[in-house]
Amino acid sequence: MQVPEKNKLNSSQWLLIVALIAAAYACYTLITPYINSIVMAFIISLLMFPIHEKLEQKMPSMPNTSALLSCIILTFIVVIPLLLVFTAIVQQGSSFSQDVYRWVSGGGIQEMFSQPWIVKGLDLVNKYLPFDTLEPSEIGQKIAELASTFGSNLVAISATVIGNATNFLLNFGLMLFVLFFLLRDHDKIIAGMRHILPLSRSQEDRLLNEIEQVSKSAVMGSFLTAIAQGFAGGIAMWLSGFPGLFWGTMMGFASFIPVIGTALIWVPACIYLLFIGETGWAIFLLVWSVAIVALSITSYVRFLCKVAQV
Repeated sequence: MQVPEKNKLNSSQWLLIVALIAAAYACYTLITPYINSIVMAFIISLLMFPIHEKLEQKMPSMPNTSALLSCIILTFIVVIPLLLVFTAIVQQGSSFSQDVYRWVSGGGIQEMFSQPWIVKGLDLVNKYLPFDTLEPSEIGQKIAELASTFGSNLVAISATVIGNATNFLLNFGLMLFVLFFLLRDHDKIIAGMRHILPLSRSQEDRLLNEIEQVSKSAVMGSFLTAIAQGFAGGIAMWLSGFPGLFWGTMMGFASFIPVIGTALIWVPACIYLLFIGETGWAIFLLVWSVAIVALSITSYVRFLCKVAQV
């Protein structure tokens, strides 16, 4: 089947297509180093928009001022406290790794493995599992190496963050720049999307509402759950004798891991408490982590998101 002559592309049209593709690729190459900042600005704009909307209602004739105030609020209420928390996390993590290393080096691991029930359990493992015999001295050496490596890596990460302060400030400034225009020109962006979409007005409304609801649900639900689980888990870890801020933060990050979640943190902590003879605290941490952190908080956050229609 031959294509009608009038539908064929001439050389000028092909040249235009090639130029558009080249321009699109050039734009992609330019924004690739900053794509994380741009994506983060889109995510934060979803979270900040309710606050910005209230400011906009109080200052309807000053869109630039309301968007600028929203960015300032984000900086002073969220970012600066997060930097302070990050500093405390590094200090607690480094201190914890040093304490573990000193405990292992001081014979704590040998004392722990001298308990009768642990000796029986280790004999059972050595009898039935198909690998080399586990010796307390080897386990202690591995734990000491892990603690030393963990502390060194934590200090190295903090040094890298501090050393890349200029890069961080550049990316943060770009994120605020993009966020400013996303908040200020929210209505124009929505209007532009409506103009591009080949749908009826009702279909556009439904599609945009679904996109907004799904995005907010994914972002707010995940982040609120992580914050709540990290806070509750940090309290339990602190009461059980661990650095609460550090391990609470680790629980918050672990909550994003599918299936395993916060169990990646509190299960080893419970085992450690059992090994050192703190059975009561091990049971407390287990019950708290399952009943409060894993079940109650997740259900409560989902309920709040549903009530708020987020």
